[in-house]
Amino acid sequence: MTEHTRLLGEVAPALEELSAEAARIGEGEIAKPVREIAPLSLRVHELAMQCTRQVHDLSVSQYPAMKDGADNLAHLAGACSQISLAATLCNLAIHHRTEILLYEDADSTPATSRDQLRRAGVEMQRAATTYRAVARGLSRRLASFSARTEDRQLIAEAQGPSPQKAPSAPPAPAARRRV
Repeated sequence: MTEHTRLLGEVAPALEELSAEAARIGEGEIAKPVREIAPLSLRVHELAMQCTRQVHDLSVSQYPAMKDGADNLAHLAGACSQISLAATLCNLAIHHRTEILLYEDADSTPATSRDQLRRAGVEMQRAATTYRAVARGLSRRLASFSARTEDRQLIAEAQGPSPQKAPSAPPAPAARRRV
C-alpha cells in the first residue's frame, strides 16, 4: 500500500502541471494546433491510462477491504474519468482549431479551442483534488498504528471463510439393472 500511496500522491502535481500547460497553450494563438496541443493531449491520455491501471490494481488488492477503501476506489474511478475527459477535450481543441482548414464557415478564431482547453484544465484540477484527498487519507491510515490494526482486521474478515452453503440432499442412488 505504501507504493500505491506514493503513486497516488504523484498524480495531483502531474495534473496541476498539465492543467497549467493547457492554460498556457490556451492563452496563445494556437496557430499550429497539432504541434502545440497534441503533446499535451498525449501526456494526459498516458496519465489517464496509468491512473486507470492503478485503480484496477487497487481494486484487486486488499484495498477495497480497508476502511473507506471501496468508497475511495469509486472516487478514483471518477477522477480517472475526469482525466480521460480532459484528454478528449484536448483532442477536440485540436479538431476545432483545424476545422478552418476543412470548412469555409468554420470559426477562424481559437475561441472554441481555448474553451475546450479551459474545460480540460478544470477537469484536471478536479481530479487532482480527488487524488490529493485520497492519497492524504491513505497516508494517514498507513501512519496510524490503530488504523493499520483496524485495516488488518477488516482485511482478515474479508478474507475469512465464505459462508458455507447448506449441503444439498445426496443424489438418489441409481437403479441397478439386474441381468
